[in-house]
Amino acid sequence: MTDVFLIRIDSPIGRLELVADESAITALSIERDGVLPHDDQPERPNPLLQAARAQLDEYFSGERTEFDLPVRFGGTPFQRAVWQQLARLGWGEAISYGALAAAVGRPGAARAIGGAVGSNPVPIIVGCHRVLASDGRITGYSGGQGVPTKVWLLAHERIGFAA
Repeated sequence: MTDVFLIRIDSPIGRLELVADESAITALSIERDGVLPHDDQPERPNPLLQAARAQLDEYFSGERTEFDLPVRFGGTPFQRAVWQQLARLGWGEAISYGALAAAVGRPGAARAIGGAVGSNPVPIIVGCHRVLASDGRITGYSGGQGVPTKVWLLAHERIGFAA
């Protein structure tokens, strides 16, 4: 079994918790109602998580617009295809669920895309907050406090959205 490493980071959207193995980040959680998934476990940093802390701090301060961190996705082949497409979006770029469905070769599967987007294991690093309805509305967000967290991230990246 590979070693599992854990670190927590304070951010403008609440505490973040990152999990990694020796070579890749495997999860990022945003605090919800004051709780993180592994709050009962001590931090166990490694150099990769220290680099992630620095890059996330730079992102939140507006100094970084892209991440240079290895991530490892679990999930189904469909989910991985969605997450890999999301990873191609840059700072300030948004995409609709329908356009994302077309980009992964599943036009008409916008609802399934929504499920995959919502189960992204590494939000922020892989910007699932950048997905909007076709009319630019926010339809939800599974991280942190939900829609208010997504609104903060979109505003931070200056991505416009419909109210």
